[in-house]
Amino acid sequence: MMRHALCLCAALAAACCPLPAAEAPAPYGPVPTEHQVRWQRLEWYAFMHFGINTYTGREWGYGNEDITLFNPTAFNADKVVKTLKKAGMPGFIYTAKHHDGWCAWPTKTTKHNISATPYKRGRGDLVREWATAAKKNDMLFGVYLSPWDRNAASYGKPEYQEMYMAQIRELLTNYGPIFEIWFDGAMGGDGWYGGAKEKRDIGNATTYYRYPEVVRMIRELQPRTIIWGASQYGDVHWGGSEKGHVPYPCHNVYRREDGTMVWNPLEGDTTINRAGWFWHEGQAPKTKSPAHLMQVYLDSVGRGANLILNIAPNKKGELDPTDVKALMQLGEARRKLLAKDRARGASAQASEVRGNDPQFGADKVTDGDIESYWCPNDGTTTGTLEITLRKPATFDIVRLREQIRLGQRVRRFEIDVWQDGAWKTLDAGGKSIGNQVMRRLPSPVTTDRVRVRITAADACPCISELSLLRMPAIPAWEADTRPTLSRAQWKSEAARALDGKPKTQWEGRKTPDSFTIDLGQEERFSAFSYTPRQDGKTAGMTDRYRLSVSADGKQWREVAQGEFGNLRANPVEQTIQLSEPVRARYVRFTAERCVEAGAPTVAEFNLHP
Repeated sequence: MMRHALCLCAALAAACCPLPAAEAPAPYGPVPTEHQVRWQRLEWYAFMHFGINTYTGREWGYGNEDITLFNPTAFNADKVVKTLKKAGMPGFIYTAKHHDGWCAWPTKTTKHNISATPYKRGRGDLVREWATAAKKNDMLFGVYLSPWDRNAASYGKPEYQEMYMAQIRELLTNYGPIFEIWFDGAMGGDGWYGGAKEKRDIGNATTYYRYPEVVRMIRELQPRTIIWGASQYGDVHWGGSEKGHVPYPCHNVYRREDGTMVWNPLEGDTTINRAGWFWHEGQAPKTKSPAHLMQVYLDSVGRGANLILNIAPNKKGELDPTDVKALMQLGEARRKLLAKDRARGASAQASEVRGNDPQFGADKVTDGDIESYWCPNDGTTTGTLEITLRKPATFDIVRLREQIRLGQRVRRFEIDVWQDGAWKTLDAGGKSIGNQVMRRLPSPVTTDRVRVRITAADACPCISELSLLRMPAIPAWEADTRPTLSRAQWKSEAARALDGKPKTQWEGRKTPDSFTIDLGQEERFSAFSYTPRQDGKTAGMTDRYRLSVSADGKQWREVAQGEFGNLRANPVEQTIQLSEPVRARYVRFTAERCVEAGAPTVAEFNLHP
């Protein structure tokens, strides 16, 4: 009798004591730091290009600009920042110094800074104004600091390294928290350099800019700052184009030059306006439509990267109204897209649950908690997640997230929906998940059951979210149009630059070379635009030009000369505003220099009244 009682007590004790909880899986491969995790969850934020280039119409200043031109008479940082916040952005990055070397704060490292401008009678500090407005509006603030300085006489020499390090230190010690610091990839070239007017080659950027030392200094000054670039020693890297799109599959794990494997996610960067990174006269017709921008969002954030979207103030310091309109419509579309997850709270089941432990159950993918996750046992690299909605819902985007603190694991997956009494595969092209992936279905679908099949993974998958979203209707975009002179009567040997077909191009014989246009009659114009070749090649892109005019085709005078910057990364139409309107019958465009060796090319050439 006593033995039976003891057995009964043991059975009751076993029933009352829960089974040991399953241990979480070990991290697989490189994993993000905590500040990288926070950064990746921001999704998007603004770029703010605003400086001396705003007043010269250039994208890349030469370094000899008259900085007394800088005087934004209506600048109000608080107003601009409120606009960004209203659009749903959590922060922004300001170009404190671009390649021209002009510093938007009263730096002690060079006289080529804001204190030498009329703005606030030399007492201005744009970096401080931006930082103050960001803090007031609970926004994140970051800075862009070009390592290339076309103004500094010391650039290319050891002395510049100390100057640049001092500029970084000033920005990270005098303006509060900096959430991201941007080091552009420009590696030298021709410039003013204190009047030397020559080309300077720095060789290896990692060595010259002392990036390992720079990174260590930043970590000491502001450990939570995300470092963009820095020759692969930073926290994140470029998405590969200035159109905002990043490649898919999007891999967060990155191999540095020294062979080290690190977590180093991507950032897609682009402009809201095709005119360029800085504001340009007459740019309103080139504002991208909200539908176009939403596709960029899906091709960057929807592939696991972050998106930095540039919107540039004008000469007064105000945002262009057309750009703001597009930004607000994009922000509203994004808000509506993410506002309702049709899968939230849905019941879920999985092919396997780690240790049969509820903390790793299938329901974790629909609980709205990004930190919880479903996971099978170690060694299981395939599996199925199935969710059943309370009632049928219509959606066209399936969003998946991995628990990135444990690494990026999934390599292939497929998405099925239950229709007409059977499973139907709507997406068999999933190749990675990582931070997140938004897979847009061919068309909206209505169902109450969805299945995700993990068909390959490098380690047991850890899925934190399965969401069902619906793309909202985006208002039709009625873009302004900038008038151009009719080319119907024009005669020129460069017919392919005047045919309205960007895929064709005029090709010269050697550099320099030029073409002449007979307008047919005297015309008045105040700007011209140049479109570089659009066939995916860069050889022959004209990056330095001259424009001359004539009344009779014999006596010529030059009305513009300069360079088109950033053509490799951003080969878009560039409009050059003349210093004053001109009247002429003949126009001559001269390609003074090309991006690469070869004959100069021009895809399209226009004149604007």
